[in-house]
Formats: sequence, C-alpha cells, structure tokens
Amino acid sequence: MFGARVPRKEDARLITGRGRYVSDVELPRMLHVAFVRSVHAHARIRGVETTRAAAAPGVVAVVTGADPDLAKHRLRARSALPTYVETEQPILAWPKVRFAGEAVAAVVAADRYAAEDAAALVGVDYEPLPAVVDVVGDRGRAIVHDAAPDNVLLSRRFENGDVDATLAGAAVVVERAFRTNRHTAAPMEGRGGVAQWNPIEGKLTLWSGTQVPHLVRHGLADILGLAENRIRVVAPDVGGGFGVKAILYPEDVALCLLAMRLHRPVKWVEQRREGFLAAAHARDHHYAVRAGFDRAGGLLAMDVRVACNAGAYSVYPWTAGIEALMAGGLLAGPYKLQHYRCNVIAVATNTAPAGPYRGVARPATTFVMERVLDLGAQALGLDPVEVRRINLVGPADLPYTAATRLVHDSPSYPVCFEKAVEAIGYGAFRAEQARLRQQGRYVGIGFANYNELTGLGQAASAGPRMPFRTGHEGATVRVDPGGAVTVLAGVTSQGQGIETTVAQIVASELGVPFDAVSVVLGDTDATPFGLGAFASRQAVIGGGAAMRAAGAVRDKVLRIAAHLLEAAPEDLEVLDGRVAVKGAPGRAITVAEIARVAHLETHRLPPDTEAGLEATRFYDPIRGTFAAGSQAAVVEVDAATGALAIHRYVVVEDTGRMINPLIVEGQVQGAIAQGIGGALLEHLIYDDAGQLLTGTFMEYALPTAAGIPALDLHHIEEPADNLAGVRGVGEGGTLGPAAVLANAVADALAPFRVELNELPLTPARLWGVLTGETRPEYARRESA
Repeated sequence: MFGARVPRKEDARLITGRGRYVSDVELPRMLHVAFVRSVHAHARIRGVETTRAAAAPGVVAVVTGADPDLAKHRLRARSALPTYVETEQPILAWPKVRFAGEAVAAVVAADRYAAEDAAALVGVDYEPLPAVVDVVGDRGRAIVHDAAPDNVLLSRRFENGDVDATLAGAAVVVERAFRTNRHTAAPMEGRGGVAQWNPIEGKLTLWSGTQVPHLVRHGLADILGLAENRIRVVAPDVGGGFGVKAILYPEDVALCLLAMRLHRPVKWVEQRREGFLAAAHARDHHYAVRAGFDRAGGLLAMDVRVACNAGAYSVYPWTAGIEALMAGGLLAGPYKLQHYRCNVIAVATNTAPAGPYRGVARPATTFVMERVLDLGAQALGLDPVEVRRINLVGPADLPYTAATRLVHDSPSYPVCFEKAVEAIGYGAFRAEQARLRQQGRYVGIGFANYNELTGLGQAASAGPRMPFRTGHEGATVRVDPGGAVTVLAGVTSQGQGIETTVAQIVASELGVPFDAVSVVLGDTDATPFGLGAFASRQAVIGGGAAMRAAGAVRDKVLRIAAHLLEAAPEDLEVLDGRVAVKGAPGRAITVAEIARVAHLETHRLPPDTEAGLEATRFYDPIRGTFAAGSQAAVVEVDAATGALAIHRYVVVEDTGRMINPLIVEGQVQGAIAQGIGGALLEHLIYDDAGQLLTGTFMEYALPTAAGIPALDLHHIEEPADNLAGVRGVGEGGTLGPAAVLANAVADALAPFRVELNELPLTPARLWGVLTGETRPEYARRESA
C-alpha cells in the first residue's frame, strides 16, 4: 500500500455531505454566542453598557472584558529568546482595544439570531487613540504595548562571514527594497467552537476546528488552572486550516469560560467578516537588500533588513517572532551563500495579529531571493538560468551548512531545476518571445527554486525558544479480536488526507488490507500526545510514529504465528492479512486468527508473551528534512491594461518516497493555487486609521478555477533520511508562485525597463508601474 494511488478514505463522507464539522455539533440545552467587536483600531474603553442587550428576548448572559472572571485570564505566548518582549492578550479587550475587530463583549442567547440582535444593542464608550498600521512609515505614531515602547516585539541578527568587506569587493551590488502583501488563509470553513462543562465530572470538552488539539488542551489547562485530564479537545472534520487554525484564540477561551459559568453548552461559528477582521493575518513584510555578485554571477554576500508586521498581539503559542525568525533563517533558500547578515524585527501594530500561514514567511523570502538573482543577472548581462545553476547547492556540496547553520540534506535542487527548465521549453522560448514582441505582445518567463524544511525534529524546532519542542508524534496501533486494525494517531486532519496516509502506512507495515484499517484522529481523550498539523510534518513524523507502532505489532504477530506454525519468525512473511511460511504458502494463518489467540485464547500464546495485540510508539527525527522544488511559468501582459495571463506553469518537487501520489499531487496543486492567489490577487488593506478596507469577498479576491492554469507536475523521489524516507509536501507549492510570476512579468515588460518588487501583481499595479504611478521604492522605471 505504500505508494499506491488509492482514493481517500475521507472522501466517502466529505463529498457526500456526511462530514461532521464544528457547525454540525448539536447538544441539548445549547446556547449560542455572538461577539461585539471594536470599531476602532486603538482606543481606551471608558465603559460598556449591556443593560438593553441583557434584557433582549432570548438572552441568557452578557459579559465584557471588565468581568473579573474573564479579566484574570490572559493569553501569553512565551519565548526564551533574550530580545523577545512578552505581552498579554486579553480574552475580551479591557481597558484598551488594539485592533479593529477585537472582541470587547460576548452575548449568549438561545439562538444565534437572538445573540446577534442583542449584540447590536451593546454600547461601548471609546476614547479613540492614534493607530500605528505600517511597520516602516508610521511606527512612532502610537505605542501598542507599554512593554515595547518602540513597538518591536522581537529582534534578531543572523550573521556569518565578513559581509561588508565582501560587498566592497563585489563586481556588482544590487540594492533594492521589496514589500509583500498582507493576506490570510480564508479556509472554506471558518473558525468555530462548542464548549461543554460537566460539573459532576469537573470536565471541560471543547469541539474545535483546530489543527493542534493537544496544544490547545495544554494551553487551556494553563490558562484555566485545570489538570489536562480534565480537558478534552475534539477536532472533528476540519474544512481547511492552512495555519490560521493552529492558534489558541481568545474566542476559544471565552467559550470555555462561558460554558463553565453557565453550566450549559455554548457554540460560536465565525462569520466571514469576523474571519477577515480577527483571524490571523500574514505576509506583511518589508525587505531592504544589498546583494553582491562576482562577474560570473556567483552570489557573494547579502546584507538584509526585514520588518515583519506582527499585528496587535503575539499569537499563542507561536509568538510574534514566527514570521521574522523564519524570514531571517531561511531567506537564502537552496542557494550557496557564505557571507550573510540579516537583521529581522517583528513590529506590533494596530492590526489583526499575524500568525502561521501555509509556507510561513518563505513565499516572501523566495520572492525576494529570486528577484535578487534576476536583478543580479540583469546587472551583469548574464542569463538568469545560468546564474541559478552557479549558485544552487548541489550533491557535491553535501552536507551543506548554511550561513544560518541549517544543514541541507537534499541533493535534488539542481535536478529539480533542470527538469523545470526543460519542461517549460526554455531553449526555444527566447526566439518565440522576440517574434511575439514584434507583434506587440509581451510574454515573459520566470523561474524560482526553493526548499521547504519539513518534519522538524527537536533539534530543528529549537530556534524560536518556545517552552516546548515540536519534534515528535505518537501513534497507537491496535488489532481487535476479529482482526480489524485501529490506529489512534496524535496527528490531526485539516482536509489533507492524513487519515488515508496513516492507513496506508499501517496497512503496508502490518501486511493487512487497506480497508481493514480505521484511523482515529483529533481527540485528546483517545489519541497519544501529538503536536498536530503544521510545518509539513505529519507524514514525516506522524507517519514515522505509525510505522514504528505498526512494526511493533507486526513483530508480535510474527512471534505468535511462529509459535502456532512451529516455524522460525524469520521464515515467515505477512501479506494481505495472512502469515505464511516462505516457500510453503499452504502453511499459513490469518492475522485475524492470531488476534483471536492474543485476546481470547491466551493459553495458546508463546511463553512470556503478554495478552493483547497493540503498541504505542513515538517518533522524533531529531532534525528536519529539506524538500526541494522548482517552478517556472510563461505569462503574457497586456501593456494597455495590466491584465496578466498565465500560459504555462511547471512545477518539479522532490517529495521523497510518495505514500499516495494522488494526495501528493492534490497538495501541490492546492498549494500552487494559494500561491497564485497571494501573488496576483489577495490583499488585506488597512487605511491610516487602522480600518480594514478589504474585509469581504467583494474586495478580497480569491483565486478561482478559471484563474488557475493547467499545472505540469513532475516528481522526484529521492528518499529522505528519516524512518519512512518521505519529505513533507504540504507547503512547498506556495513558495514559488510570487517569485515565478514577478520574474516572468518583469521579463515580459523588459522593453519598458520596469521592475516589480511589490506584491500583489494586480492589473492596477502593473498598469501603475507601466505609467509611472507606482511608488518608486518598490518599482523602478528607467528612461530609455
């Protein structure tokens, strides 16, 4: 089963409308919650008037941040980095609001309609304060947290070699500023939760669409002062997460506190407008870069300053440093670079908090790095493809220790790139480009190479210095007396097919039919401890735990079978649920028969063998493994309108061993679609007062099927150095599109001598660059 293109187990229920999401959870006597959200980005709260709302039909309770039971609970994301400034996030804002959309009160009623109607009756007396929105232009306008008077929540310098001397001796120094666009995951299913308190057992249950149920349980235990065995977190089917659901939000805590106070279940499901206002944002970065090249195109040194907009709060548990640290640590990507200095800061602003989003910072750093390479090639008069060939880490360089001390283990960077160059037809492209330009058509080609650090073990996850390491996962494999197999896995699903992946691993390792394996995910009362779904780690680490547990069960199956068949264990093989003597298939026994002996006929077990047939194992790969990828695209720009069309798109990824190629291809295709949306369309825009201007799908454009080109996918299966030989594939596809498309557009518009150094690449922006309307620090137009 390992490597088989089997349909997903989940699809039978998900595509027929039989999935069970948070919104499907219905409990007796359940109440519904609506949040009152701040209309100001920054203000003092003088008072909250709740009398009218409390008297409204159907209302059971109205609470505010001034309520002592809520005010004493705060979220605090912790890090031991010496430059990290720890701040508090209230459950309901009091006595200040720090971004438009922050919850200031909660109304609990018999149904959501009554709760929303009553929420409109809550009156909040605000004293508006100046707001800081941009991390470069207006950092001094206001102080977001008193603990950080300069609004810098984290700073760090990454440095190696002699940057200044190397830049001074470079043949060419490229100096540019870049900006990437703030956007959000916008999953099909928004956030939501149902909380229930059982006063008899003293137990809290939270149904949540979270990606990290065990981390949520741990966080709730810390905040609420409950033992972890008094909290159960259940993640049912999840309609997409992409990182935005890997956070413990104030709304989650509020639901739990309300359920504990009222002794009735309470439910909240996010409206789309709430999602845009208050769910985590990402990718609002500024980069100032100096990069030095030798005459052959070799990258010698980089001096970089990065400012990441962290928003109003440090998200739990990842901290405000999640994007800044990733940007500084992985900016060089798959390229050789010895002399490197990067100063990163995470800046607090009066905007929605920034958090993890598929690819975490690397779509931005890949955009910057690949633009720098194209600009260096242009300044030197070299082919950008040749410049990449010179600078990529190759097999002869391994193991390659980057300037940020990460160790590269993939020999596939040049292999992926050459396949992409060949598949896109680069050899014939320039002649075709010249021919089309004579007709007044502007086509261009762009490339991007990237690496994705996947399956981070305990060593690789040490950088943020949070009070936990994200390096391990647990799994239990259990064979019941009838021979059916159940896997209880610490990993959890957000729609990416992990239920199928785990079942394939266990079926393959245990030697039983795929349909005999059931998988239980996302229930902290049922599964071993696991960290959850993020950082392309589930197949690498969770798959490794399942493989180890299944291997332990298989060993016991063979020991029992050897005893029953009077054969040596090494002479047996397991296939399709049968254990047979090699070369004598007639001497066989089924796994179901062995399971019966293990559970019901224990007198037949070998001496010193325990009853039962199950095992729990944990796996930590210690270090992560790099996945390699290359993307290329051919685009056409209408110079009169700025309209952009993607004619061809090629992607080549080193996936390691593929457990299920169908799932791998779906992950890559979906990631590229999200990357294209971020590159061309999506943009969360605040005005100077901190008001979100693009807070509905009328203003915030997501990619549609009509806008995504046919993708030419290619795979390389270079086994990784971990238990299953796999590499994560969940995020890599998002890393390339912004870089590929920006370079392709710049190549198409080369006759106009313009540059594209700010995202997104909307028609309005392209038209602005062509007409000279765009701000000069991010786009340049040179006179002919």
